Amino acid sequence: MPQPLGKKTWLITVDMGYGHQRIAFPLRRLAFKDEIIKANHYLGIPEKDRAIWEGSRRFYESISNLKRIPLIGEFIFKVYDSFQKIPQFYPKRDLSKPDLVLKNLYSLIKKGWGRDLIEKLKKENSRLPLLTTFFASAFMAEVFEYPGEIFCIVCDADISRTWAPLQPSISKIKYLVPNERVKERLHFYGVKKENIFLTGCPLPMENIGENYEILKNDLAFRLFNLDPKKKYFENYQTLISEFLGALPKKSDHPLTILFSIGGAGAQKEIALKAMHSLAQKIKNSEIKFIVSVGIRSEVRDYFARIISSLNVEIIYESNISDYFKKFNQALRKTDILWTKPSELSFYSGLGIPIIIAPTIGSQEDFNREWLLKLGSGILQENLNYVEEWLFDLLESGWLAEAAMQGFIETEKMGTYNIERVVNSIL
Repeated sequence: MPQPLGKKTWLITVDMGYGHQRIAFPLRRLAFKDEIIKANHYLGIPEKDRAIWEGSRRFYESISNLKRIPLIGEFIFKVYDSFQKIPQFYPKRDLSKPDLVLKNLYSLIKKGWGRDLIEKLKKENSRLPLLTTFFASAFMAEVFEYPGEIFCIVCDADISRTWAPLQPSISKIKYLVPNERVKERLHFYGVKKENIFLTGCPLPMENIGENYEILKNDLAFRLFNLDPKKKYFENYQTLISEFLGALPKKSDHPLTILFSIGGAGAQKEIALKAMHSLAQKIKNSEIKFIVSVGIRSEVRDYFARIISSLNVEIIYESNISDYFKKFNQALRKTDILWTKPSELSFYSGLGIPIIIAPTIGSQEDFNREWLLKLGSGILQENLNYVEEWLFDLLESGWLAEAAMQGFIETEKMGTYNIERVVNSIL
């Protein structure tokens, strides 16, 4: 596949968790002056703007952690989540009426939230397209009359009304979406069809290659670990050969599980229980277990203290770009990705089966259903018996099938597709 020319953009994200930043990272070569701008954390941000962003981040992290508390925590989270709930898809209908959350968001913007950032961008170079991973930044750009093109990337399997503008029929915001469901959903929300582009989620090209050569090579080795009894190979040898070509004789690494902790750190107890259940196999080097803790030193220290007797690798970096580079490199030798169904759901396109941890919020509920329908994700079961159900999945060949399903069915060239759309409109 020829490489699209990377014309420069204002590439904007937010550092509220890892999701929006992870989406921006594969597109970093499009960033003007090689800078990914954080809308909530840039040089010179007004204190009133910072306070709004910080209050939102702290509230979400508190709510996410509250969910772990039986009864009262679950109740509080349920009330919060009802305000961002995604309506049922059927019957298909007009859903363009803005909800309360969106009205409040626009009220803050019209009072000046985000004006400073957009004015700075206009002053420095108003001809550049603005490419953002967060809807609020796109709304700010439109309200404060940014003259260039405005693109908003979506990387959830379905979305709430809050993602679409207040007056979608007259908005110039263009959406880059991961699947047909989001494309249709935005149309129900009133966004013009010509402003919706099906691109796929941007994935790290260092894990794919220009012609899938890296991805195919890694998946070929991975399948040997995921199908130790050759159940999947027996039934689908022709399919495997068709997509991957000649296979190696054996895997080049031990069975490897990577557990990814979210930005709020809310699921570290799940990772810990999984490690303890697999402790003997980890100690015997039958399994390599990696826990990815991101850039939060307190989460790293939490694991370092507790699992010192286990041979477990911790992925941590103080810098977010260094962390993503390290994470993406680790994925190449990862056989199973264990995570809540966030934007990482789309990393099933790398041919990595996903064990789905409990969701946090309505959007993750829909990501979970998308993974299950696709056949590339499997729900985690009782954490006390991980050794039993995990090896049942391996011996049945189901995880190998999930890897191939993700590889075949998920769009993998989202990064190139987004670049192509941005270039074609300029």
